[in-house]
Amino acid sequence: MQNSEINVALLVGGVSSERKVSKATGKSIYSALKNLNYNVTVIDPAYGLSQPEDVELFFGADDIFPLSARNYIDIINSALFDDVDVAFLALHGKWGEDGRIQSLLEMRNLKYTGSGVLSSSLAMNKFMTKIMFQHYDVKTPRWFIVSRDGNDTDLIKKKIEKFFGFPCVIKPNDEGSTVGISICREPDSLAVAVERAFEYSENVLIEEFIPGREITVGILENRALPALEIIPRSGFYDYESKYTSGKSDYIVPAEIPENVARHIQSQALLAYNSVGCRQYARIDFRMTGDFKSYCLEVNTLPGMTSTSLFPKMANAVGISFEELIDRIVKSALK
Repeated sequence: MQNSEINVALLVGGVSSERKVSKATGKSIYSALKNLNYNVTVIDPAYGLSQPEDVELFFGADDIFPLSARNYIDIINSALFDDVDVAFLALHGKWGEDGRIQSLLEMRNLKYTGSGVLSSSLAMNKFMTKIMFQHYDVKTPRWFIVSRDGNDTDLIKKKIEKFFGFPCVIKPNDEGSTVGISICREPDSLAVAVERAFEYSENVLIEEFIPGREITVGILENRALPALEIIPRSGFYDYESKYTSGKSDYIVPAEIPENVARHIQSQALLAYNSVGCRQYARIDFRMTGDFKSYCLEVNTLPGMTSTSLFPKMANAVGISFEELIDRIVKSALK
C-alpha cells in the first residue's frame, strides 16, 4: 500500500498539563506525515465533536478546556474515525499517555502508535513502574509513596531520614515533563514541595536524589539507540530547561565508556520490556560520577519535535526525522 492510500488521524493537544508540549510534537509530526504523502486528519480530543476546520488552529494559540472524558468518547466514536487506518498519538500526559485514549481506540478496533493500554498505564504510574523495575532487576532510586490522606509532614520527614536522607526528589506520581517536581534539599522546604506535587496528583512519590548526570536512551522496535546526555545549564533539568531553546546542551552519543554505554542500553531495554512497551519509548536515567546508573522512568510517548531527544538519538544512527515517523506508522499498521 502506498502512503497516499493510508489515512492517518493525528491526535494532538488534549486536556493534560502537557497540552502545549503535545501541540509542538504534533506540529512536527504533521509536517513529516504530509511530506511522506500520508492522508492526514488532525484531531484534538479536547474539542470533542466541535473540531475546527482550519488545521492551523490546532497548533496556534493555546486554549483551556475542561477535563472531560465525554469529549474523548464522543470524538473517538464519531464518523471522523470511520475510514482511519491508524491513529498517530502525539498526546502527552494524562488522557493521552496513560492508557485511557488507547482503550477507547481499541474498543473501536483502531490501530494506533505507541504502547498498549496496560503498558501505558503502568509507565504513567511511577510507583507501579518502580515495582516492575524491582521485579526485573532494573536499578532505580529508593522511594516511597504518599497519598493525600497520608500527607503528614513530620512522618514524611522521618521516613526520608530513615530510607535515604536529604536532598530528595518530590514529584507527582502520574505526571510527565517534570511538572510539579522539586528537589528538596532540607526539611524546611518539604511541606511546600509536597503540596506543589499534590496540585497535580492524588499521590506523591518521594525519591532518593542521585547526584550526577542526566542520561536518556531511546528504544525503537526493541533496539536500544545510543545514550544521550542532557546538560541543563541551570543544573536542574526542569520544565524550563526542557522546552526553552538554549537552556540545555545535548551530547549523543554520550561521552561515557563503551562498557558503561552498553550497560545503560541493556538496562533501558530491560525497563522498556518490564512494562511491556512496544514500537518506541524513551528511558531516563541518572548516572553517578563512578558510572552507576539509576533508572527513573519510562516515557511511552516521548516528545517528537524534530529537535526532541528521541529524534536526536535516532539521527545518531542515521535515521532521519521523516524516516522515524514513517517507521512508527508502518510498525503500528502491522
